Amino acid sequence: MTNLPILAEASGNNAAGGGFGMWGMIAIYGLIIVAVYFFLLRPNSKKKKEEAEMRNSLDIGDEITTIGGIMGRVVAIKEDEDAIIIETGSDRVKMKFKKWCISSVDTVKEKPQAAAAEKKSFFSRFKKSENTEKAE
Repeated sequence: MTNLPILAEASGNNAAGGGFGMWGMIAIYGLIIVAVYFFLLRPNSKKKKEEAEMRNSLDIGDEITTIGGIMGRVVAIKEDEDAIIIETGSDRVKMKFKKWCISSVDTVKEKPQAAAAEKKSFFSRFKKSENTEKAE
């Protein structure tokens, strides 16, 4: 019977002196949740957004590839059905597909200069421009 208070006191000292405690565990779980968001959820949503933008920017005459591997040229876009009609091969077979089945747009489109100027690399901020080098 006399050993019980000693055991309780010893276990109390270990819990207070070592380990992370409650706040440490909450911080670890918080870091895990943030890591899952940045490594799994955010890139996936970004990819879906880019794919939706690609599908909505289709024009007649674009060369596309479907998720099934069928390649063809867009001849009509039906917005009310969310579908496209493509023409394949030299015999001009026409097929109707839903927009979600488009894997890639193979037609190269020129991007506006303003968008290209916005996408500067991280290191371009630290480089000296040619005008400042000539002035020195």
